[in-house]
Amino acid sequence: MIAAAVVFMPGQPPIDGLRDSKLLNARQRERVAREVRQRALAWTVGAASVKEIDRLNIRRATALAMRRALLRLPVVPDYVLVDGNPIPELGTAHESIVGGDRRCYTIAAASVVAKCTRDHLMTLLAARYPGFGWEHNKGYATRIHLEALERRGPTPHHRASFSPVAQARLI
Repeated sequence: MIAAAVVFMPGQPPIDGLRDSKLLNARQRERVAREVRQRALAWTVGAASVKEIDRLNIRRATALAMRRALLRLPVVPDYVLVDGNPIPELGTAHESIVGGDRRCYTIAAASVVAKCTRDHLMTLLAARYPGFGWEHNKGYATRIHLEALERRGPTPHHRASFSPVAQARLI
């Protein structure tokens, strides 16, 4: 689980093409992420491991990754916006915006940085564990990935709480 925090200076000119990361192709995301990292007052990423996701559940692990990103910021943000529902575990006052990555510029920026970071990590995992298609599916359970999971079994980077992984461990 990767989360990002981005702080912009008020009144800064917008970054061309910055919007919800899901609406951008990989090349567009990389270009926008590079510009976000260059123009933001501050940015960081935080992560939660597969073991933490299995232990805590995905929602609480997401809050942990967000909290880690916020704590790594070299500046204290005036206001914290998060995508989705309120996150009491975040440990800081925040405003939650459902669909925030489509409705809020700063949340979209964090979404792009987080997704690019995750994609780079998945490409590294693909080199280490070939056959799962991580360089293409970026961790989503595609047919190729599920077939590889059945044939090869899970890696240390698979969540034991994910149903297909649990099934593969029983085989």
